[in-house]
Amino acid sequence: MEQEFVVRLLETRQVTHNVKRFRMEKPEGYSFRPGQATDVCVNRPGWQNERRPFTFTCLTDDPYLEFTIKRYPDHHGVTDLLHQLEPGDELLLHDVWGAIDYRGPGCFIAGGAGITPFLAILRELRRTGMAAGNTLYFSNRTAGDVIQEDELRGILGDGAHFILSREIRGGYEYGRIDQGFLTRNVKNFKQPFYICGPDEMVKDVAGLLEGMGASAEGLVFEK
Repeated sequence: MEQEFVVRLLETRQVTHNVKRFRMEKPEGYSFRPGQATDVCVNRPGWQNERRPFTFTCLTDDPYLEFTIKRYPDHHGVTDLLHQLEPGDELLLHDVWGAIDYRGPGCFIAGGAGITPFLAILRELRRTGMAAGNTLYFSNRTAGDVIQEDELRGILGDGAHFILSREIRGGYEYGRIDQGFLTRNVKNFKQPFYICGPDEMVKDVAGLLEGMGASAEGLVFEK
């Protein structure tokens, strides 16, 4: 039977113009693997059944739980309400789920808020000294949309690549992660590929990689 946990919000911090970090109480015995997620609700009348999936971005042994959440104000929905919460407000958490997990050094491909499962994985790899040998291609519209850029560069160094689709700017690549981009940048199709982002992007990139020689078993994404 599925469990539900009531937790209090401890703190929030603005990460980009439309992304916030949320830290909240961690229920006793609650555990997850880096890359996994849970369904979150705001504990207010009319909102307790409005469940949305969010990925943990903290380390597994942190004394709190953390999510990094993008706001979609036009929807007037859960993310908009979350961004209005204050410390002390209550949230509802549910069981942990998710198919994204680390299977060895490889290539991370993220679009926008799709970086969140990789934040937990890469932070864990940094903590254990195992980040070397991984590469990140992180696509966003503009430089102002990039989540945790300095931290990702600190973890991966020259292995962190940032691609902008709507802004030409020094220090960033311009364009989209399409077949031409993958042909130019990926040489080893036997390594694991970790993919997360908008559904269409994940579908397109996974299909391209498989057509270029990657094995279906080597593609790690939320199915």
